[in-house]
Amino acid sequence: MQSGRVDDSSCLITDLRMPGMSGADLQDALIADGNRTPVIFISASLDEQVRSRVLDAGAYGFLHKPFEEQSLIDCLHRALNGETAEL
Repeated sequence: MQSGRVDDSSCLITDLRMPGMSGADLQDALIADGNRTPVIFISASLDEQVRSRVLDAGAYGFLHKPFEEQSLIDCLHRALNGETAEL
């Protein structure tokens, strides 16, 4: 968020749990700033409430660790091509 490169990003891949700010809070902050960069979440957490929250807010994927590489590639493809996210 402070890098000065946020608007140059084509897609954001973030963990749900991070020090300082959660991935879900990061998504909320981006949306509040008017930034619509596609977001893909990865997490070891099985919190269905949080998963639903970020997907409802427009995330292009929520991958549970460990995940298949193809799952990430598929999410990236949808995000970079503006396709509808799969829930």
